[in-house]
Amino acid sequence: MRHRLLFIAIAGIAYAHPERSVQAQQQQAAPVQFAVPSPSIPLFFREEWRQTGLFDATSGFRPQHPVTATAVSNSNLELRVYDPASGKIADFAKNPPTNSSAVDWRGPTCVLMSGYSQTPRPERVPAGEPTDPPNLWTGVCSTPVAVTLRDKDRFVDLTGLAKIRWVTRVSGFHVVRPLLKLADGTWLVGDYAEGAASSNSTLFLESEVAIASMRWLALDITKVVTRGTWVSKPDLSKVDEIGFVDLTPGSGHGWGGFVNVGKIEVYGRPIRR
Repeated sequence: MRHRLLFIAIAGIAYAHPERSVQAQQQQAAPVQFAVPSPSIPLFFREEWRQTGLFDATSGFRPQHPVTATAVSNSNLELRVYDPASGKIADFAKNPPTNSSAVDWRGPTCVLMSGYSQTPRPERVPAGEPTDPPNLWTGVCSTPVAVTLRDKDRFVDLTGLAKIRWVTRVSGFHVVRPLLKLADGTWLVGDYAEGAASSNSTLFLESEVAIASMRWLALDITKVVTRGTWVSKPDLSKVDEIGFVDLTPGSGHGWGGFVNVGKIEVYGRPIRR
């Protein structure tokens, strides 16, 4: 009898307030709403470098040589190298600094093209042993040096989920840091340092860094040195050039102090110039 009275009471409530009963049924039947993920950030550019050196007839490998614009494989990109000591190259060619040779000073800057193309495989490298990918090398640079890439037709918006992915190797206490030139001419270097934990590795490592995770210092591009204190909330919505900086002079050929930078990928939203 008690159960029957309870049923009648519930039925009476539903009858007295039919709209509440319908709403409750609709709420129970409503599908679960999942958050829609944000659209992925597009690839702005990729540069893997083109080894332009010739095979040495004796040793069978492609030697290091000064980098030029022909090393850029992406036809829409321009290579910019900022070498404070570029005015001394003619003197260095006549009297090479320690751990360098006259061959290193035949180009416009101290940055050298290094590594191999994977096809054909260099004869001197034993089968099964990895080869260095084409890369830019700062070992003979006597001052800090910076390298950037500039899209001929577009700026890039590096806000939000923008990121840089690259392949690098370092020696000694050298590190690879991201470098930006904004559309208004401001130069910024990030506090992210790739290589600090792997300075004794002989392998190239691929990594990526979120632009939003970094703090920035202003860079004097004429000397390639940082200036001032942290830049508060820089506007990264229109960036002109993207690259890397090595803030420490190189030690020359052989292991000691340098950076290698291979493939670079930049993810951000393009903006027409």
